[in-house]
Amino acid sequence: MKKHASAHWQGNLKQGKGTISTESGALSDSPYGFNTRFEDKPGTNPEELIGAAHAGCFSMAFSMLLGEEGFTPDSIDTKATVTLDKVDDGFAVTAVQLVMRAKIPGIDQAAFDAIANKAKIGCPVSKLLKADISLEATLDS
Repeated sequence: MKKHASAHWQGNLKQGKGTISTESGALSDSPYGFNTRFEDKPGTNPEELIGAAHAGCFSMAFSMLLGEEGFTPDSIDTKATVTLDKVDDGFAVTAVQLVMRAKIPGIDQAAFDAIANKAKIGCPVSKLLKADISLEATLDS
C-alpha cells in the first residue's frame, strides 16, 4: 500500500509560502510557512501533521490490539504533542508525547497498560520516528 502527499514551496525560508496536499483530499493546498511553523500563525506545519498521524495511528493500533484480546472500546481519544528542538546541525523532532484516554468495558488496569504500551511501540508511525515517544494512558470507568 502506498499513500501520497505533496508540498509546493515558493520563495526563501522566512518570507516564502507553501501548500500541502494529500491524495485523499483531506488537505488540499493547505497553506504553511515559516510563520505557521515557528510563529504560531494560522495554518498547518509538518510537526502538527506528524502529531495527527501519530495520534491516529496509535489509536487504530490500540483498537486492533484490544480486539485481539477480546475488548471493544467505547472510545479512544489520543493527543500527540510533537517537540521540535534546535540541535547542533539544525532542528529535529526530539520527542512525541501521546496522551490517551479510553473507555473500555471489562478491561482491568494491567491489561490496559500492557496493550497501550504494545500499541505505542508497534504502531507504524512510532516505528518511523526516532524521537523519544512517551505515553500517558488513562482508563476511564
